Amino acid sequence: MKFLVRWFIDWPQSVARHLLWLAPLFARLVVGWVFLWSGWGKLNNLPQVTENFVGWGIPFPRFLTPLTAGIEFFGGLFLLLGLYTRISAGALGVTMIVAIKAARWADVDSLETLLGFDETEYLALFLWLAIAGPGAVSFDYLLQRRYGRAEAQNADGSPRSAAGSRPA
Repeated sequence: MKFLVRWFIDWPQSVARHLLWLAPLFARLVVGWVFLWSGWGKLNNLPQVTENFVGWGIPFPRFLTPLTAGIEFFGGLFLLLGLYTRISAGALGVTMIVAIKAARWADVDSLETLLGFDETEYLALFLWLAIAGPGAVSFDYLLQRRYGRAEAQNADGSPRSAAGSRPA
């Protein structure tokens, strides 16, 4: 059993430690790119998007349409840069919850359907980014190292111990 644990758990974990920067970077680039352009499209077609919001029964559509478009555009831009990542991911996550409730909820007939929506998949990525953070390849990381608390994080985003060493 010890052999199986070392081979199938310990070894992949030791390899993954060298790539901790990759997953948040890739997630940020993918969803950042998608939402930058989605927001740009909405900002350049506000009258039609506002009518869509009216049709979906979203309250205050003339206020919420440009707000949503701005959140998508600037949230996407910030995710691409790795700047204000947790705030941007949280705001975009809220927009996904509203999108599911307003535009897709009538289509939900099972958990499988709900989990198959693109919006749910984006929500999962936003939730992960909001909790795990932007990773080491980000402006957030650089700013936090320069101006944040000294005990903030290791390069992999894990909390630094009091002595500044990596946890075991």
